Amino acid sequence: MSSDVANNNTGGQQRSVDVVEELTPEGAREVLRLIEAAAAVDGQPAVSEQGRLQLEGRRSGVRHVLLRDGQGELVGYGQLEEGDPVEAPAGELVVHPDRRGRGHGRALGSVLLAESGKRLRIWAHGGHPAARHLAQVLGLSLFRELRQMRRPLAGLSLGEPVLPPGVTVRTFRPGEDDAAWLAVNAAAFAHHPEQGSLTQRDLDDRKATSWFDPEGFFLAEREGELIGFHWTKVHAAERLGEVYVLGVKPGAQGGGLGKALTAIGLRHLAAAGLPTAMLYVDADNGAAVAVYEGMGFEVYETDLMYRTES
Repeated sequence: MSSDVANNNTGGQQRSVDVVEELTPEGAREVLRLIEAAAAVDGQPAVSEQGRLQLEGRRSGVRHVLLRDGQGELVGYGQLEEGDPVEAPAGELVVHPDRRGRGHGRALGSVLLAESGKRLRIWAHGGHPAARHLAQVLGLSLFRELRQMRRPLAGLSLGEPVLPPGVTVRTFRPGEDDAAWLAVNAAAFAHHPEQGSLTQRDLDDRKATSWFDPEGFFLAEREGELIGFHWTKVHAAERLGEVYVLGVKPGAQGGGLGKALTAIGLRHLAAAGLPTAMLYVDADNGAAVAVYEGMGFEVYETDLMYRTES
């Protein structure tokens, strides 16, 4: 369904903009091709994994912005998600690398601002100068810094992981462990609007991907109760292992479980022959940054989030 259609000719650039709640299958493929073309130039996708998963099917609170040139070719894409009941809607946008510098990014950003009721959070993955400039043009302020950290896995020497008393670790059983994992994930990331709000559909989306491997998804239990986890991910094309999600249930924190789970996952990735591990961590999470630095991780690049003034 199209909720908004705008045509303009700004700066000599004729455009049409459609805002839809659901993409057609061909539309989703078209958007994905645009994202991949931009990523080949930028070094990383401008739309997150969650955003790419949301290209298929109708998703509650998600809208898609399609920007086409005068010939009908897709030259830009934006996504708006209003899943958080407290935070402002979150947006992402991308312009085809061959069509940049023509005002398309500003046009997309302006639509996202209007659709959000001028309450917007927007990611600039990689923190490129052009993205920073666009945020300034749109009147947005920096408020979150997400660091990607990396470390080599060759010659990994972390010692034998030491688990807290009474804690055992096993791998994830799809279907059987879903509900318990979702509950612990929500509790561990109650402060984190993206991760803590994952649903069964979000988990199913990830389980259906080619990279999903339950043998790299570790669960920590005490007396049969799930209290922590480390979900690893392998980026096969880049030969890169990821500390995808690591969480410890409130009440079980502070005993070294997070560090032990991190080491277990890193040893798994190293045993798979991957040369490098990566992870994402908020810059203001000093405790986590210190732990990861102590395990040999260093900052590789930074993602920035901007928002309207609240």
